Amino acid sequence: MILTDLGSLTAYRMHTPRWATAPTSGAGAATHGGRANRPGVQALYLALEPDTAVREYQQVSPLMPPGTLVSYTVSAKAVVDFRRGYDSAAWSPLWEEFDCDWRELWFNQGVEPPSWVLADEALAAGAKGILFGSRIVPGGTNLVLYNEMLSADDALTVYDPAGALPKTQDSWR
Repeated sequence: MILTDLGSLTAYRMHTPRWATAPTSGAGAATHGGRANRPGVQALYLALEPDTAVREYQQVSPLMPPGTLVSYTVSAKAVVDFRRGYDSAAWSPLWEEFDCDWRELWFNQGVEPPSWVLADEALAAGAKGILFGSRIVPGGTNLVLYNEMLSADDALTVYDPAGALPKTQDSWR
C-alpha cells in the first residue's frame, strides 16, 4: 500500500436534504458502514466528478431521490491511491477484493467485507482516505475521507458562498 499526497482538488457529494446540515460529517456512514468503513468509523464519501457523485447517490434505482449536490475543496496528505485497481506487483492479494459487494456480504450473509479489513489496514498505516474507482460510473473516481484523521495540514472545505445549505434540522421535525 502506497500513501500519496492529494494536493488540492475539487470533490462532490450528493446529500439527502435532511443531512445537508452536516456536509463534512462522516456520521451517516458510521451508522451502517460503507465500502471502506465498518460501522462506528466515520467516513465521508466523495466523488471527483459531479456525475459520479450524482450516480453514486442514485445507485441502481431508475429514479433519483431528492438531493443536494455539494462541492468541496480537499487536500490531504497520506491517502491510499487505488484508482488503477489491483495489481499483484503493487498490492497485497486482499486488495483484489476491495470492489466486493460489501452490502451483500454484510447485510445478507453476515460476513465481514474484505474492504473493511483493507480500510482498517489503511487507517493503521496512517491513511486519511482512499481514492478508488466507482463501481457505478466507469472511469469515475471516489474518495473516502476519514475526517477524524484529518490534521491541520489537511483541508476539507464546503463551497457554500451564499450560505444556502441548511444550518439545523428544524425543518425535519
